[in-house]
Amino acid sequence: MLDRLQAQSPDALLALIKLHAADPRPDKVDLGVGVYRTGQGDTPVFAAIKAAERKLVDEQDSKAYLGPEGDMGFVEALMPYIFGAEDPSMGGRVQGMQTPGGTGAVRLAVALARAAGIRRVFMGTPSWPNHAQILADLPLDMVAFDHDNDDGTANVDAVLAAIANAEEGDAILLHGCCHNPTGIDYTPEQWDAIAAALATSKALPIIDVAYQGLGHGMEEDAYGLRKVLASVPEALIAYSCDKNFGLYRDRVGAFYVMAKEPGQLDAIMSNAASLARANWSMPPDHGGAAVRLILTDPALTAMWLDELDTMRARMRQVRDRLAAAGTAGAVDMTPLGIQNGLFSMLPLSKDQIASLRSEHAIYMAGSGRINVAGLTSGNIDKFIDAVAAVSA
Repeated sequence: MLDRLQAQSPDALLALIKLHAADPRPDKVDLGVGVYRTGQGDTPVFAAIKAAERKLVDEQDSKAYLGPEGDMGFVEALMPYIFGAEDPSMGGRVQGMQTPGGTGAVRLAVALARAAGIRRVFMGTPSWPNHAQILADLPLDMVAFDHDNDDGTANVDAVLAAIANAEEGDAILLHGCCHNPTGIDYTPEQWDAIAAALATSKALPIIDVAYQGLGHGMEEDAYGLRKVLASVPEALIAYSCDKNFGLYRDRVGAFYVMAKEPGQLDAIMSNAASLARANWSMPPDHGGAAVRLILTDPALTAMWLDELDTMRARMRQVRDRLAAAGTAGAVDMTPLGIQNGLFSMLPLSKDQIASLRSEHAIYMAGSGRINVAGLTSGNIDKFIDAVAAVSA
């Protein structure tokens, strides 16, 4: 039976990691892996997380099961940051549960949408590759539209057309902020237009918030999400703490539902819990518990927000330096200055990307995506010069 299975292509990014690790050149540069790095090239554990973990060691008195909903203290502590401190439950219409990372939250959102009758999902491309893989696995039909323009700005006309074309049984998947892989976000004015269009559309919004705080700030990065939620009767939200708490391998995420009426939530969440039980039974506890301790302790919250500010400022400095370079060979770097988060896309061919790797020890995804946090004061000039050399 098992001999019927065909070998699958290895994950390109994992293969890139292995190539980088095997490269003996001391000046090699890794722009492929999607983790934050300091100016020294490290991906440290947040000091706030370390402090919370020490408290957890001292205070946690059991490792008993929590159930498919996970740590509800964690889920509820996040809500003021996601939905706004003034009314985090949006009049009792929002409820959530913990998931294994943002990936688990996306999977649960799409699976619940399918159970509710969704059959097609509109999605801007390029997008995070796992979005399409999850849709295909369920399966759901994906209807693609262009996320960005050639000049490095968001294609708002395309998303508005997708919303206008949506029918009963359709959903639309949107990135809340710090778009992966392009770094190209909708402006507040564009979010206003998107929210207004969704207000009269039959499309169910599914909003993936994986990088809150890495763009312009926790409040600023929630603008689009909150604008949409204020305009539509119901929505599904996937949330990740991987990046903004540095909890990559601990798999810390949350899934939220905004229902038309508070009285509908029990039935909706019972379906979500059933799907979660069948997929992973219950989420891992440790990382979520650490986040809960941070968000319920004012001193730890302040420490975390300060660390997040430092991350964001460093990435903005890198982007400013790239933009200041202007044109490197045939590549216009200036749009990178107005983009957000960890990622951006460079218009390089596969041969040019291969030349960067073989001739300059610069490793980046074959799609042209770079992780700007992989650039430091010690390698950014080398990178700009290398891009100029291979694209001239």
